[in-house]
Amino acid sequence: MPAGIEVDAEVDLNVGDDGQFLSARLDISLAGIDRTTAQALIDEAHRVCPYSKATRRNINVAINMV
Repeated sequence: MPAGIEVDAEVDLNVGDDGQFLSARLDISLAGIDRTTAQALIDEAHRVCPYSKATRRNINVAINMV
């Protein structure tokens, strides 16, 4: 992977009608990689990542390519 790859992760503790819950935002920059390839890499990483698998359907995760 080329230099200039960045991931900014933010996790929020929210309060709703059913109590507290987590949400997350990942802002990902893959400098030097065309947008189509970058999006495919991000999608595949989210699909196979152990943390993504563990939190799937439990935590709302917004993934943004910046």
